[in-house]
Amino acid sequence: QDAVYLPHTAGRYQVKRFRKAQCPIVERLVNALMFKGRNNGKKMMAVRIVKHTFDIIHLLTDENPIQVLLTAIRLSGPREDSTRIGAAGIVRRQAVDVSPFRRVNQALYLISIGAREASFRSIKTIAECLADEIVNASKGSSNSYA
Repeated sequence: QDAVYLPHTAGRYQVKRFRKAQCPIVERLVNALMFKGRNNGKKMMAVRIVKHTFDIIHLLTDENPIQVLLTAIRLSGPREDSTRIGAAGIVRRQAVDVSPFRRVNQALYLISIGAREASFRSIKTIAECLADEIVNASKGSSNSYA
């Protein structure tokens, strides 16, 4: 896939199964921020949040913020999960491995939720909280939500 300058391609990534794997990872993060009804469709706002976040990450770590994001995604996706296996009304949990694609999806989801919950009813902006979340997740720190 081509490199893009803005995380706003207006691509149709939901047309086919696994098409969203072709979507640039920063745009996936932008889309993950547009959840909870009042933020639906406000992509320019989400792009601005991610831009501020990357500036903050660069100031905190002196590294390439996209590299920090990729490390965070790699470390925060779950390696193992449990699924329900039910037969004749008896449901038991079975441990299963998680596919690489689901690990990326889950990591982005957890990072954005952690930032949203941290910034809700606090003085810190969503960009600051998202930066903290990504930096903590890339260090493998335990006080990251992901």
